[in-house]
Amino acid sequence: MKHVTIKDIARHLSISASTVSRALVNDKNVRKETKEKVLNAARELNYKPNPVATNLKYGHSNTVGVIVPEMVTPFASTVVSGIQSVLYAHGIKVIVADSRENPDMERENLRLMEQFMVDGIIVSLCSYRKNREDYLRLQKAGMPMVFYDRIPYGLDVPQVLVDDYRKSFFLVEKLILGGREKIVHIQGPEDIYNSKERLKGYMDAMAKYKIPVNESTMVIRTGMTFDDGAEAAERLVGSGMDFDAIFAFTDTLAIGVMNRLRELGKRIPDEVAIASFSGTELSTIVYPKLTTVEPPLFQMGEKAAELILEKIKNPACPNRKETVNAEIRMRESSGIRD
Repeated sequence: MKHVTIKDIARHLSISASTVSRALVNDKNVRKETKEKVLNAARELNYKPNPVATNLKYGHSNTVGVIVPEMVTPFASTVVSGIQSVLYAHGIKVIVADSRENPDMERENLRLMEQFMVDGIIVSLCSYRKNREDYLRLQKAGMPMVFYDRIPYGLDVPQVLVDDYRKSFFLVEKLILGGREKIVHIQGPEDIYNSKERLKGYMDAMAKYKIPVNESTMVIRTGMTFDDGAEAAERLVGSGMDFDAIFAFTDTLAIGVMNRLRELGKRIPDEVAIASFSGTELSTIVYPKLTTVEPPLFQMGEKAAELILEKIKNPACPNRKETVNAEIRMRESSGIRD
């Protein structure tokens, strides 16, 4: 559908585009009769003003870009809802781009946000190692940026996160105190810094209770999908290794593992306890319900929005780090209840 522009109205009335533009904003220097003709023509031609173009004239777009690593689970959508609840109240619209766990697409999304001339960018990374030069370039250029959940470790930037290490430690400790000792960790990609922190929490909890960990067999490194979780379960069962619990990097991996283990005849949680990290709605709609670390996702979005508003208002303000409290939810999949 062709959008009617100021130039279309000008051609229709055989007057200049600048006169139309001034008439539409009720410029006192435009004659009353001309204003009426312009307004009537605008209604007749179904003209809709372009707020982005108007705002760019004054050096801002009243938009913030949000780049998420995936939209398969409810994680990103819940965070985005929190972001919108704050920004919409300030008259700022949100543009969302999905990187599909691909750093190359993340880079394209960054450039897309630049082309849209957004006032700021909120990001959850695919990889803390890649695209660092792009983020440094944008930071140097004065682009307000905030990172949530998956952060660019080592960069001085505003960020909103949970304590991945401590929450993973305490969750694994609960499994141990519940009688599980042969605990396997399904680790996410090493390019995601959360993955390293959750692995460290697992390792230190096992060490505290003097449970030996053979990383080559008890830590399975994989991707991020349900299928990756199912494939990890097959590898575990196929190896013949004795295990009585699994701590997975995310709910997605845990559900993939749990479903495949059940298909292979394992009883959950009698034979194998399952626990994970993410705390989306997925954890409560599977059977058995999933024990997980549950971050306050909506609040995480609100905090990210508040930080980006700070940076837009004053780019020189300190880069604050906000840590939100995640809750450990013990459910049927672990055989342990709070």
